Amino acid sequence: MTEIVIYTAKDGHVELDVSLAADTVWLSMAQIVQLFSRDKSVISRHLNKIFKINELDRGATVAYFATVQKEGDREVTREVEYYNLDAIISVGYRVNSKEGVQFRKWASQVLKEHLIRGYTTYDKRLAERGVHELQQTVQLLQKTLVHHDLVNDLGQEAIQLILAYTKTWNLLLAYDEDQLKLPEPGINTTSKLTYSAALSAIASLKTDLSTRNESTHLFGQERDGGLGSILNNIEQTFDGDPLYKTAEEKAAHLLYFVIKDHPFIDGNKRIGSFMFLLYLKSQNMPIKLNENGLVALALLVAESDPNQKEMLIRLIVNLLMD
Repeated sequence: MTEIVIYTAKDGHVELDVSLAADTVWLSMAQIVQLFSRDKSVISRHLNKIFKINELDRGATVAYFATVQKEGDREVTREVEYYNLDAIISVGYRVNSKEGVQFRKWASQVLKEHLIRGYTTYDKRLAERGVHELQQTVQLLQKTLVHHDLVNDLGQEAIQLILAYTKTWNLLLAYDEDQLKLPEPGINTTSKLTYSAALSAIASLKTDLSTRNESTHLFGQERDGGLGSILNNIEQTFDGDPLYKTAEEKAAHLLYFVIKDHPFIDGNKRIGSFMFLLYLKSQNMPIKLNENGLVALALLVAESDPNQKEMLIRLIVNLLMD
């Protein structure tokens, strides 16, 4: 335990040496008492309750470190019980004191910075392990708040939403660092989306949009059989093996090619998104993107540099798979 961090309350009257070890924060009982300005008996009661109801596992949150203590005129080294960050946070959300309120505001702000910025001052370590650690932190926060009826139904839904999008944060991190890979295994293609079926579906889409004045007569007018070429392209083979091996890869390439190759005079982004959904339906694949997510993905493809094609394909495939 060589690294030291100072936590100071807003009014400046609390200052603690916080020990860092095993990738977490550790405080002794005396330090927790000082932090929250409550009697040792109060802190002990909260900790005992936390362990009794199995909110935390005692073995995983308590450790003994050799600590130098002054006893009279002597300095004596003794094994002192320390509690990690999970225990400190759980106590902090129970303590009824001004310092407890102060700590909760501080902890909430730190969590908010994690969520908004995606990193803290320890950005390198977070880049390597942060999404997993953040997920664990949010889960602990959820468990503590809900157990003590400190959030309403809307707050619980917000926490669940954050947890649900941890995969998205992983994908964004890998995307930013160009480290996305095609996941395996994918779904085998069960059928082909035929040219005639695609044109018929586009005609129906155009009729629907026209009734709402959301398309012109140029919408869906094909350039030189461009859509047919794209549909043949995603089904092409090399030495008898499909060039795009899974249904996810074919769907991703279909979306990309329609948007980037402009096979229609007007409506390529909308038609590309529509063909993408139609292809997923033809393969009985679940649609994992909501309307806003699909719009954002189509715009991302449209604005991308051609050199980013393979990275975008990997992103789309990852979004389609669990």
